[in-house]
Amino acid sequence: MNFPVIPPIENVARAAAKQRQDSLTKPLGSLGRLENLSIDLAGMTGQAVPDLPHKSVILMAADHGIVKEGVSPYPQEVTPQMVLNFLQQGAAINVLTRLAGSRVVIVDIGVNHDFQSVEGILHKKIAWGTQNMLNGPAMTMEQAEASLRVGMEVADELIDQGLQLVATGEMGIGNTTPSAAITSVLTGRLPVEVTGRGTGLDDAGLIRKVALIERAIAVNKPDPNDPLDVLRKIGGLEIGGMAGVTIAAAARRVPVVLDGLISTAAAAIAVGLVPEVENYLIAGHQSEEIGHRVLLDRLGLSPLLQLDMRVGEGTGAALAFQLVDASLALLRDMATFGQAGVSQQS
Repeated sequence: MNFPVIPPIENVARAAAKQRQDSLTKPLGSLGRLENLSIDLAGMTGQAVPDLPHKSVILMAADHGIVKEGVSPYPQEVTPQMVLNFLQQGAAINVLTRLAGSRVVIVDIGVNHDFQSVEGILHKKIAWGTQNMLNGPAMTMEQAEASLRVGMEVADELIDQGLQLVATGEMGIGNTTPSAAITSVLTGRLPVEVTGRGTGLDDAGLIRKVALIERAIAVNKPDPNDPLDVLRKIGGLEIGGMAGVTIAAAARRVPVVLDGLISTAAAAIAVGLVPEVENYLIAGHQSEEIGHRVLLDRLGLSPLLQLDMRVGEGTGAALAFQLVDASLALLRDMATFGQAGVSQQS
């Protein structure tokens, strides 16, 4: 499968942003990570003073065959119910994107429900959910590659329409299970070290979930050096879709704000396929899922927020949009020492 070339970070724009930060009316470095964020964004976009008002959460929705094994306290029917809730503006992601001045773009890439007559959804269904990965690969190679292509195509279409900043979000009951499995394989950590409670499993449910992930990995033997093999065997359609979004956005110099475990698992797949993608990633937050910290460390990312969230949907990334806006507003709108007639520190 062919992937686009990822441009290098623009160091001239980074240097210009750093020079401007150092000339603003504040002690050097006193805005901490907000300064670093604005400088990183300059390098990503190639703009010395970026302005990124057009932002969206691309929310990929899909179902998982492993759900029939009891990995979630919620039934699979909740996936389409929540997609309809997104359309009715009733979910957490709707509230937080409104607050951030962002859109939510909902993509049906693999929900086990017929949405064809429903307006407001991008209809990109590849399959009616994945297969049960306890019995073999979750997807065919054709389906895994198609999920990546769908993600890239959706991102490219939105960027062509003016999208400047993207976040990856998801909906799919049971999807912390493939995400934890991916995390285990790509990082070399045991499933018990990276598997959390998802939507609220009790202790017995968590033990069962870990055992199921161990079995799925043993049955499928995904190759940790082949991210496409990992995606195909123990991944999900929405995970592939988010990985595709991440790759296409990086190729167009559009920064990607990651959400929690599932979004970051998709980013890890993307980086495995195209390593240069890592230069365009921003960790929106660190979720309560224990594998998320492991993945962030693997990618060399430090989260902007840590609020013990585990909602998914792109909610942590949507909150982080406001920090991105704040960092760029400070870089753009603060007066320099020269403009304000304030003496600079010696």
